[in-house]
Amino acid sequence: MALSKDIPGRSLMERSLPVPASKVRRQSSPFLVLPRQTRLDELWRRMRKAGEATVRAAVREDVVRAITRVPDEKGPAEPPATIKVRAVVTVRQKSKEDLKETIVRHLDALTDRIGRNVVLQLVSTELDPRTKAPKMSREAALQNWSEKLNVKSEIVQYTAEFTVDSSFGVPGAITISNKHQKEFFIQSMMVEGLACGPVHFPCNSWVQSKKDHHGNRIFFSNQSYLPSETPAGLRALREEELRNLRGDGKGVRKLSDRIYDYDVYNDLGNPDRGIDFARPTLGGSKIPYPRRCRTGRISADTDVHAESRLEKPNPLYVPRDEQFEETKMNTFSTGRLKAVLHNLLPSMKASLSANNKDFNCFSDINSLYNEGLLLKVGLRDELLKKFPLPRVFQESSHGLLKYAIPKIVSKDKFAWLRDDEFARQAVAGINPVNIERVTVFPPQSKLDPEIYGPLDSALKEEHILGNLNGMSVQQAINENKLFMVDFHDAYLPFLDKINALDGRKAYATRTIYFLTPVGTLKPIAIELTLPPGEPSSQSRRVVTPPADATTNWIWQLAKAHVSSNDAGVHQLVNHWLRTHAVMEPFILAAHRQMSAMHPIFKLLDPHMRYTLEINALARQNLINADGVIESCFTPGRYCMEISAAAYNSFWRFDQESLPADLIRRGMAVPDASQPYGLRLVLEDYPYAADGLMIWSAIENWVRTYVNSYYPDAILVCNDMELQAWYSESVNMGHADLRHADWWPTLESPEDLISILTKIIWLSSAQHAALNFGQYPYGGFIPNRPPLMRRLIPEEGDPEYTNFLADPQKYFLSALPSLLQATKFMAVVDTLSTHSPDEEYLGERQHPSVWSSNPKIIDAFCEFSAEMRRIEKEIHKRNSDPRLRNRCGAGVLPYELLAPSSEPGVTCRGVPNSISI
Repeated sequence: MALSKDIPGRSLMERSLPVPASKVRRQSSPFLVLPRQTRLDELWRRMRKAGEATVRAAVREDVVRAITRVPDEKGPAEPPATIKVRAVVTVRQKSKEDLKETIVRHLDALTDRIGRNVVLQLVSTELDPRTKAPKMSREAALQNWSEKLNVKSEIVQYTAEFTVDSSFGVPGAITISNKHQKEFFIQSMMVEGLACGPVHFPCNSWVQSKKDHHGNRIFFSNQSYLPSETPAGLRALREEELRNLRGDGKGVRKLSDRIYDYDVYNDLGNPDRGIDFARPTLGGSKIPYPRRCRTGRISADTDVHAESRLEKPNPLYVPRDEQFEETKMNTFSTGRLKAVLHNLLPSMKASLSANNKDFNCFSDINSLYNEGLLLKVGLRDELLKKFPLPRVFQESSHGLLKYAIPKIVSKDKFAWLRDDEFARQAVAGINPVNIERVTVFPPQSKLDPEIYGPLDSALKEEHILGNLNGMSVQQAINENKLFMVDFHDAYLPFLDKINALDGRKAYATRTIYFLTPVGTLKPIAIELTLPPGEPSSQSRRVVTPPADATTNWIWQLAKAHVSSNDAGVHQLVNHWLRTHAVMEPFILAAHRQMSAMHPIFKLLDPHMRYTLEINALARQNLINADGVIESCFTPGRYCMEISAAAYNSFWRFDQESLPADLIRRGMAVPDASQPYGLRLVLEDYPYAADGLMIWSAIENWVRTYVNSYYPDAILVCNDMELQAWYSESVNMGHADLRHADWWPTLESPEDLISILTKIIWLSSAQHAALNFGQYPYGGFIPNRPPLMRRLIPEEGDPEYTNFLADPQKYFLSALPSLLQATKFMAVVDTLSTHSPDEEYLGERQHPSVWSSNPKIIDAFCEFSAEMRRIEKEIHKRNSDPRLRNRCGAGVLPYELLAPSSEPGVTCRGVPNSISI
């Protein structure tokens, strides 16, 4: 074969030159840079003579970009030719803006014409051999910014043209200088026109004005690099970007900052408002707790150790890119939460304060769904006059707050009264993570008897023998027939303080369940415990299934107290602490210690979305002093102390995987013959059965990903960014527990797979299982009362006569008042809502280009396909009549772990991250 045919790109170059070079040069393409035709002919001649193919042609769409000159024997090489390449920059615009933003946008369009524009610069992965600095393109401005001022589309694309040497290499980063007055959101960039093909830059970030942040923004391509593999041209930028994100730990953070740092929870109280609003600091040796994102606000006037409060509607600081995007913010802000808390409750309080408007009968509760709250309390006309509400609300025939019917009563409005439904929710409801197998009877407390007195359980064998189908207690234990939900140790240390609060009454409860022959559970005993200082007749009592009308109402009250305990532990421990709070340090450390180029950062990125923002909103509105949680849950001002106690005495990161948690609770045993390496003791346990499918899919996806970058343990141990991330997560983010011996090591790919699978599971499936059923199950207050206002009367109590005279009225008076109930309903309705921009497990932004590794893209596509297969299997299970905990007359299907969902309150869907 002739040598000329081996020269790369020659035939294509010849085909691209059908006309004389003089005519070609007059074409208008901005990317066209051609040497003289004689130079081309001379080049071919010399290469044939030398016998070396040293020319590379960079050709795109029949346009020759550049060509280098081969040095001859008599003179030095000519400088490399310059070529032009183009960047396509995708910007997302706001759909709504205020007057000030509109004025600034028009001003930016005007000044853009005179040079105050957005300037980009390409950075090569290679160093310049002469300067030893990264190769840089010439600066280029975004084109047509002012011309596209009035484009109404959400997505607008701009271009920039760069001039680089033909030896530039592959772009690895782009720097941006925003000389406008206004920030803008850049979604992605793509550089095209290079021999290597298009280079993608996923961004999803706000670019601040130079007047607010003087440095240039740095964006890296979708190519992943371990720290040791970072190309020479990108090393300095990689380190610079991480320094910028860490900050110096000083000063008050501005909303436009992108700094991630740690602080304790010293911002929940408001001591400047009065002693009743002071709260202890969570985090530190006295009250251990995870760390939260630092804001740097000044201390309170009356307590230098407390951070000053910033009340709504003023936003708390989180790094700019962590703030809700517009669609998410609109969903959150325009829900019932804002309507109730900001506008309606003050007027309602004034109207209802005379009698507090208790529910008088169950039809009062039903009227919230049929008529609406304002009609129920006679405030609709008054409030519609007072508040400038949109016309669509004013024309509503049912009032502003007509609540959707919760799913728990949508198929059978009496389901909540049944014992089998009460038990079913322990394995298929909103809090299916507390049930455990009974291994010792009577149950034993782990509290210190020196502090809390005798802790022997009041439960005796005679309390349950009659409901064991002829079995002895020991036989039932041996055959895995007895189960328990135990809140004794979580509540007992706080009962004295809780019961001293106005309108709050609680027990520390234990509930025993028996597994029936058809595979369902039934409650057979409820233990109710008060502190030892209470009268002996009330300090410990056991309530068993009813035998007559009186005991039926006592049984219903006992179940209500259990549900109230359950609601508190669910919200304060399992939901807030074990997902929201414990994940925040891992997220902060990821941004501080791992570059956006790091493959593990790319893996975790979708699972960190919005978490810092929703946690900040929770500190401002939900878990703060006199916030929604304190107002709506039995423990009141002691809510977060219960959460902190659980962190100190119960939480262990090594036990937070689904298999480990099931084994810890005795709900599963290791079994290598089973699909997931363990066997469920309770076969029809929907949360566990569906959860294991998702856990396994996550683990397989993570294993494929990790093994692609870490084929051996040495790479894990030597990855300084990875090790710094995990070390900082433990030693700074969970500083109060850093010396615990149960923290997993990070010394091998298997260690890394285990840690990452836990984090993704907790951020996605575990949070979804605990969150998105809150309104479907809790929106009907009698099913899951978040607080109780009365204890159960006993004979001889002053209230016992009233109880006998009207047990329904007594029962309803023990539940939250109308005001408390509707406030709670509005909150859980918002918290159970999926935003239209939600990303679900198996989805991610830029699905085909978030990674440059085609094998990784293929593996993620397989993970996505597995999520679809799991969804079909869940649907199949929900149609299986043998599975009575998820299929039957009036029984809700278990869909909380079905991966996909439509927007709204759906009681299904597994988002990638803790986003609400």
